[in-house]
Amino acid sequence: MTAQPPGEPDRRWPRYVYGVGTEPDPRFTLANERTFLAWIRTALGFLAGGVGVMAIAGLSGPVSLEVRAAAIALIVCGVACGVGGLTRWVRNERALRQQHPLPSSPLFTVVAVGIAAVAVVAVVVVLQ
Repeated sequence: MTAQPPGEPDRRWPRYVYGVGTEPDPRFTLANERTFLAWIRTALGFLAGGVGVMAIAGLSGPVSLEVRAAAIALIVCGVACGVGGLTRWVRNERALRQQHPLPSSPLFTVVAVGIAAVAVVAVVVVLQ
């Protein structure tokens, strides 16, 4: 990518991210991008896990309410990771561009609680 000529408007999207502050060290921007991609991979894993639980459970007949709850919890965790990862990327990139401290995120707690809920349901299903 070539450098932006002086006086030329920045055409990168989304404007609410790239339209503020100054250009940070590329290493920080790339690290933020890698973290976002890790959250997206995690989201895809959760989504695949939820769909997989339903598909495998459905092979043996009707799916119990507990199994449906576990699958839904995994899918919700996947959606939370995807949306939360994008939100984190935006907030972190804006903070980097404005030279502010990186903001905290409730995403870790949401995902941990979701995994704990799935684990409880899994224990209930296994003990039946």
